Amino acid sequence: MDSSQPDFDYLFKLLLIGDSGVGKSSLLLSFTSDTFDDLSPTIGVDFKVKIVTLGGKKLKLAIWDTAGQERFRTLTSSYYRGAQGVIMVYDVTRRETFTNLKDIWAKEIDLYSTNQDCIRMLVGNKVDKDSERVVTKKEGIDFARECGCLYLECSAKTRVNVEQCFEELVLKILDTPSLLAEGSKGVKKNIFSQKPPEADASTSGCC
Repeated sequence: MDSSQPDFDYLFKLLLIGDSGVGKSSLLLSFTSDTFDDLSPTIGVDFKVKIVTLGGKKLKLAIWDTAGQERFRTLTSSYYRGAQGVIMVYDVTRRETFTNLKDIWAKEIDLYSTNQDCIRMLVGNKVDKDSERVVTKKEGIDFARECGCLYLECSAKTRVNVEQCFEELVLKILDTPSLLAEGSKGVKKNIFSQKPPEADASTSGCC
């Protein structure tokens, strides 16, 4: 087999961002391995790969899960580089996680994203805890409209809307010519040969 011919049509880099504990890693795990675990906080960055067929194309998704803790923030600029899609996750039972998306995370995308047309998706997680909900669906929809995002509520635990969340994002990327061009470029220079940046103690904003 000719190893220079990748076995997929496009390679997309997707990012999961949001406060620590909102369920980013659980969403990723639920989507990539069909399981749900209560996970300990991600240290720095983690990423998983999933091959999916959507819109008649075979796609390789490299989904990066970033740490929500403040001290890892200095690492983040490099993670945004080249991302075609960003999923902003909040917890519907914790208002500050929603507020921080507006005040911190949405601004980070503007600051660091290298793709002008990068697709954003707002995701309200933990709808299985409906009795504890403090952020209404209407608030989510209004914020998504305000910043031009796709919007979904889901539950990593019950898997409600988890697949849809990634699929809608990817279909929108497939609909965006500039991002498609990026995606095919990624295939040629396979991003997996580039090691993610190491967390360097001297650059971390700790203490």
